[in-house]
Amino acid sequence: MKVILKKDVKGQGKAGELVTVSDGYARNFLFPRQLAVIADAQAMSELRTKEEAAQYHAKVEKQAALDAAEQIKDKTLRITAKAGTGGRLFGSVTTKEVAEVLQKQFDIRVDKRKISMEDIKAFGSYTAEIKLHAGVTAKVTVMVSEQE
Repeated sequence: MKVILKKDVKGQGKAGELVTVSDGYARNFLFPRQLAVIADAQAMSELRTKEEAAQYHAKVEKQAALDAAEQIKDKTLRITAKAGTGGRLFGSVTTKEVAEVLQKQFDIRVDKRKISMEDIKAFGSYTAEIKLHAGVTAKVTVMVSEQE
C-alpha cells in the first residue's frame, strides 16, 4: 500500500515522503497513530503542491542570497575600536560586530556563525568570508581603525 507520511517514522522515511508499506502495517500502526494517509489522488496532489512550493521558496531564497552577495562583494566594512599601546585592540573584533555593521551599512541580516575570518586583534585590513546560502559566499574587507 502506498502512503504519504505525515510525521517521521523510524525505518520508513521522513514526513512528506511517499512510501510503500504492507497493508497490515498501515492499518494497524500508521493510520491509528495518524502517522500517514493513503496516497490517493487528492493526497498526491497536495504532496506535489507542497513540493513545488518548497522548490519555489528555495529558488527565491537563493536568488536573494545571490543579490546580497553581489551587493556586498568586494566592499569594505569600517569598524572602529579602542586600542592600547602598539596598536593592539582591547579585546578583538568579532563576527558579531561584522554582522551588525553589515546590517547597518547594507541592510543585510547575516548570522554571526555564517561569517568566517581570522582573529582581529590589531588595526588593519582583514578579509572575511560570508556564507549567505548553500554555495553562495561573498568576501568583504574589514578595515579596523582607531576610535576617536
